[in-house]
Amino acid sequence: MRSPFRTPDLLPLPTTVDRALLQDISLVCLASGVVGVSFGAIAVAGGLPVWVPVVMSLVVYAGSAQFSAVGILLAGGGPVAAAATGLLLNTRTAAFSLAVADVLGGRGRAARFLGAHLVTDETAAFALAQRDPARRRAAFWISGIGMYTVWNVSVLGGALAGGALGDTDTFGLDAAFPAVLAALVLPSVRDDAGVRRAALAGGAVALAVTPFVPAGLPVLLALAGLLALGRQGSGRQA
Repeated sequence: MRSPFRTPDLLPLPTTVDRALLQDISLVCLASGVVGVSFGAIAVAGGLPVWVPVVMSLVVYAGSAQFSAVGILLAGGGPVAAAATGLLLNTRTAAFSLAVADVLGGRGRAARFLGAHLVTDETAAFALAQRDPARRRAAFWISGIGMYTVWNVSVLGGALAGGALGDTDTFGLDAAFPAVLAALVLPSVRDDAGVRRAALAGGAVALAVTPFVPAGLPVLLALAGLLALGRQGSGRQA
């Protein structure tokens, strides 16, 4: 008898999950947990009540946007300015959502809504690194649910710890997250010359504008590197 609790549209098939994929996801979850503890501790140590970083993590779920919003609030800025900055930083997820739309499509409104909430730099990177559609779906949902759980538990732990942890940047823990993400995309950069050109062009744009624009905008402007990939695609079709 088929179980009424089975959700085949959301749960990946066992054959699509291997040890290497789970190890990569576990590594990113670990880095996410470190950053989550740092965020919770910094927010509470700065004077915000425990519930603010906890609720923000559950509802907003956007690491860089959360850090920027809390920074503005702790510096004396208003909630409107904090929310506007967070929205600006997270506009990049619109492009990510388009890139992983096939993972969410055709699964009902509830699944699409949940999937949209789980779209991050990391879940998009995991999904796009997979060639097989089934593995793309598995990588997205496993990494998305895993990271969401670890992030919120870690933020709660850091918020409860308050200022006892001190400045986590002193130990270089703030570099763990981008380092892990870079390791995830390296295989695609190594295997595809077009992706390499796009990545190098985007990186050059981001480095060039960093001294002149607000934080977060260099990441968005780096999308100009995709023009190099588009030109390559047009050349191949011709």
